[in-house]
Amino acid sequence: MHVKRQRATKSRLALFDGRTGSRIRVVAAGTAAIAVAGGGIAYASTEVFGTNLVGTTYKAGLQLASDQVIKPIGERLLVDNGKLLASTVSPDGRFLAALTNDRSIALTIVDLQNYKVLQQAGTASTAGVRIANNNVGQEGPAYSPDGKTLWLPQINGFTRFPVNADGTLGTPTLVNIAADGTKRALPAQAVFSADGKIVYAAVNGQNRVVAIDAATGAIQQSWTVGTAPRGLALVGDKLYVSNEGGRPAKPGETTMNSYGTQVPANPVTGATTTGTVSVINVADTAAPVASIEVGLHPTAMHAARGVLFVTDTFDDQVSVIDTNRDKVVQTIATQPWPEAQVGYAPNGVTLTKDGHLLVTLGRANAIAVYRYTRPQEPVSFVGLLPTDYYPEEVTTVGDDVVVTNTRGIGERGPTRTINKGAGTTPATGHNTHDSTGSLLRFKLPDDREIAKSTATVFAQNGWGKNDVKQANDDHGKGNDDHGHGNDDHGNDDHGKDDGHGKGKPEHAVPVPKRLGDPSTIKHVFLLVKENRSYDQVFGDDPRGNGDPTLAQFGEKVTPNQHALARQFGLYDNTYDIGTNSAEGHNWLMQGDNPEYTESTAGEYQRSYDTEDDALGHQRSGFLWTGAQAAGKTARNFGEFTQFLTVPPGSSWQKFYCDARNMEATGQDTSIKTDTQSPIPSLNAITVHNYPKYDTNIPDIYRYQIWKRDFEANGPANLNMFWLSSDHTGGAPNAVAQVADNDLAVGKIVDTISHSKYWKDSAIFVIEDDTQDGVDHVDGARGPVQIISPWAQHGTVDSHYYTQITMVRTIEQILGIKPMNQKDSAATPMSRAFTDKPDFTPFNAVPNQVPLTEGVATPPACGNDTPAAAGASVAPAQATASTVPAETQHVIDVWTAWQKEQHLSGSNAVPDFAHPALMNHFTWYQAHNWTTPYPGEEKILTPDEVPGGYLPSPESDG
Repeated sequence: MHVKRQRATKSRLALFDGRTGSRIRVVAAGTAAIAVAGGGIAYASTEVFGTNLVGTTYKAGLQLASDQVIKPIGERLLVDNGKLLASTVSPDGRFLAALTNDRSIALTIVDLQNYKVLQQAGTASTAGVRIANNNVGQEGPAYSPDGKTLWLPQINGFTRFPVNADGTLGTPTLVNIAADGTKRALPAQAVFSADGKIVYAAVNGQNRVVAIDAATGAIQQSWTVGTAPRGLALVGDKLYVSNEGGRPAKPGETTMNSYGTQVPANPVTGATTTGTVSVINVADTAAPVASIEVGLHPTAMHAARGVLFVTDTFDDQVSVIDTNRDKVVQTIATQPWPEAQVGYAPNGVTLTKDGHLLVTLGRANAIAVYRYTRPQEPVSFVGLLPTDYYPEEVTTVGDDVVVTNTRGIGERGPTRTINKGAGTTPATGHNTHDSTGSLLRFKLPDDREIAKSTATVFAQNGWGKNDVKQANDDHGKGNDDHGHGNDDHGNDDHGKDDGHGKGKPEHAVPVPKRLGDPSTIKHVFLLVKENRSYDQVFGDDPRGNGDPTLAQFGEKVTPNQHALARQFGLYDNTYDIGTNSAEGHNWLMQGDNPEYTESTAGEYQRSYDTEDDALGHQRSGFLWTGAQAAGKTARNFGEFTQFLTVPPGSSWQKFYCDARNMEATGQDTSIKTDTQSPIPSLNAITVHNYPKYDTNIPDIYRYQIWKRDFEANGPANLNMFWLSSDHTGGAPNAVAQVADNDLAVGKIVDTISHSKYWKDSAIFVIEDDTQDGVDHVDGARGPVQIISPWAQHGTVDSHYYTQITMVRTIEQILGIKPMNQKDSAATPMSRAFTDKPDFTPFNAVPNQVPLTEGVATPPACGNDTPAAAGASVAPAQATASTVPAETQHVIDVWTAWQKEQHLSGSNAVPDFAHPALMNHFTWYQAHNWTTPYPGEEKILTPDEVPGGYLPSPESDG
């Protein structure tokens, strides 16, 4: 199932060391790694970020939540109301059109001459052009050759805008592409014929390319291509198509689903194993479609000088196709750091007039620059240029290089006003949906300056000390030796150059300095929760950097988390990188959010999360496959699973009573659920009667299911949990659901700490993301807890940590090989542990908020009546007898809306609901439908909420 690769020849080039003035010789072209001048890069790691706060600019640059700082080359233009997913420049070079996502904007037009935002299209009231919805495809949009029309890819076809002379857009019309059964069109790239009469469109969801009459919108021709066609390039009469999912499966091959298509996949990880470029002869409609094998996940393409450059995004390389022979003649590795071959995400490519090949490395916030001469002459590496956060496109406009950065400067847009918890007051802070995309433009520096800037990129990524000899020794290995399974991990040297030392294994310590050395910790428990910011939970703890006005779920609602923070430590400078569940669970399970998920954020139609989509799985595997490869056991309780079967007639009330009965009598559950994963290696270790995400199943029920398994089987080395009640949206109100989640966490820790396994256990508690709240420091700052006899007790730790550093800590403890360049570079959280254990167990704290608060129908076993002092009383429910008729109508509309949000049951989808709507619903519910949302004069229906629409293309909640 491996893709064949053209073996590239090696070449030598001289790089100039800007510090010493000397030159060194390194291997380039088709290599596994790129070396820079000896001594040009000082030792670096995430440790260098110290106590930096995300969103603050330091000498080295703006601190991000992704273990990176940014200080880019060029002139920056900010777009403060959304990510910029893809872009294109008008034929005359005057305007740039960018697909936009977040804050109810779908399209941004930039005047490149004046370098300012000219106009936006979307559902927002601020949009210059109003359109029906904000969903957008992965690639595009596309200007016609005369620049008079612009085609925006959306779920069911294209929105076609007339373009005025000043670059603004007129009233659009729709060009529909019909669904094929259950498969909607999902167009990606579109290109025009030279005369502008035909639009060729990659119909991503239907695995085909169509020819559309540009005037009438009628489909004239259709060609079947590979899976998930994405990019297009027209060279003469040949139309090249990058198929991100590769070729069709052959009989007997291992496959996995991607939007209804079974694609060739690794039998362990479920990751795709092929990538292809289709070739269509548009002049001969009867000619068969040809196919060229390339690397994994071919995405962007650029044709110039008789070749086609294709970014093989998941293989971290660029394929060079000779368009005269339709053959790969060279592969170019885009793996700058010798320690890791995986995870740089090349996703944009262009060739300048003077022969510089520019490749955006999305996950490295950089452009890799090469010298290109001719098809079979290996390129020579020049260096790296720093960009903003997640560059996605690169192009040239005259003498300028223009880079579109999806995440720009992170979530630094306008602050949000929020007030969703009982007893709180309105306050402002940053939210994960305040994305601020950016453009950069600059003149390409000379080669000497580009080479010098490479050191900056290394430091900004926290990449470790560069060993020139190792880099030279590694050259030539990567493109020929890539595996597509568990053997292709990010860090092949087990951290030996990351301060881990050499020699004989040391005595056991909690976090070994060298990967594979003994640890005092044998059992790791990773508890993944949902959506809360640091301030929402710990803003009321005076020991940390919190804002008490934002503590919507403070100690009264989360007494266990507060007690745990006092006993084991408070971490007030830790960040969740993802902005929603689709990203957050990827960061925790893969140590990255793959480019596929980044680029599909405008629709999330093929998949939300990637549990059932082979395109979302990196080739180097997952945290659990790494544990298994290290000889460790793993056990899964709902995390990253896809399918949940719940018996008919089940309800939150029944699950609640079942949990109470199990607690009181020790009997087994009477309700049988079934959780499954399509990923073979995950399904094999999943406890199937533990429910995955479903907000109509209380977390105390999940606790009881886990407890029985723990008592019967004991723990694995790696134990993964999904505890989802704090997402809210189920039968109880928001406060009660967060309290339920808190109680389950407390009981899990209580059970472990009173067991024989406590002495060698560590428990990590973290949110998948922080999107459903604001934080005064940054929207990505989240509550984190490290609980162990070997953890520091009673400390307040304000060092910069992230989800990646937590993953790296778990890897270091269990001897798991890092998965990619992100966790390879991360510094383990060693300071959070001690060599002097304190074996005092934790005693769970009773909930102070009734867990049944807000439930419309009391459970058969009775409402919860906490014995804790100061317990609140469940409020009277809004009914026809207690609210005006017009308010009851609003309640009915919201109730109907809630049923469409996939919050519970077999089709539950985390974060399906639009965030603005979910926040309003939570507010109304918590205030018993008596109080308008802050800043508004009445209780609104879903359709009246600014920017609200159903369903949410972003699927964020």
